[in-house]
Amino acid sequence: VFLPTACTMGIGRDKEHKRRATGGKRIAIRKKRKYNMGRPAAMTKIGEKRVHAVRCRGGNLKYRAMRLDTGNFSWGSEVSTSRARVLDVVYNASNNELVRTKTLVKGAIILIDASPYKTWYQNHYGVEIGKKKNAKASKETDEAKKSHHVLRKLKNRQATRTLDQRLDDQFAGGRLLACITSRPGQTGRVDGYVLEGKELEFYQKQLQHKKKKH
Repeated sequence: VFLPTACTMGIGRDKEHKRRATGGKRIAIRKKRKYNMGRPAAMTKIGEKRVHAVRCRGGNLKYRAMRLDTGNFSWGSEVSTSRARVLDVVYNASNNELVRTKTLVKGAIILIDASPYKTWYQNHYGVEIGKKKNAKASKETDEAKKSHHVLRKLKNRQATRTLDQRLDDQFAGGRLLACITSRPGQTGRVDGYVLEGKELEFYQKQLQHKKKKH
C-alpha cells in the first residue's frame, strides 16, 4: 500500500502548520525539513539502567534513558554530592500524569535514599543525624578509636554546624526530597539537588495539600 509523504513524515518542530497569534491560518511555503525534526519523548521510568544512544544531526549523540535508578544529587548547604537511589516521583508542577506514571523529567520532585548523606555527615562532623525520638542513644565507642587530631578537627567543624529541622526529620524517615536538574531523555543521567530551606517548605506544603485532596 502506498502512503503519501505527509502520512510517513515524523514529528516536526516547525511553526508552518500553526495558526498566527491573531487566529489566522498560515500558508505553508515549504515541506518539512530535517533540521525541524523532532522525536518521541523518552518518558524515562525508574528501574535498572537502560540507555539508548541516538545518532543526531552532525554526527552528535544523545543518550536516551529508558530506565534509571541512581543519580548524583548535591547537598548545597554542605557542598557535598553523593550517588543515591531514586525511590519515587512525588510531584511535578507541569503534569500530574507524570507523577502517576513515575516518569523522570527535568524539574520533577523525587524521593531519594538518605543513607549516603547520613554516612557522609557522620564521617564529616562525627554526629549521627536522623535519630528517631524513642531510639536509645548508641554508645560512643568510636571516640576512643579516633586520634586527638581527628577529634580536634571534628570539634572545630561542629562549632559552625547547623542542620535544618525539616531535613533532620527526613533523615529519620530515610528519604530525602530532591529536584531533578538534568534531562534524562537527552543526557542519559538523572542528577539534581537535595531540597532545603524555603524550597523544601514549599514542596512539603504542596504535598500535604495534595494528600488532603485525596
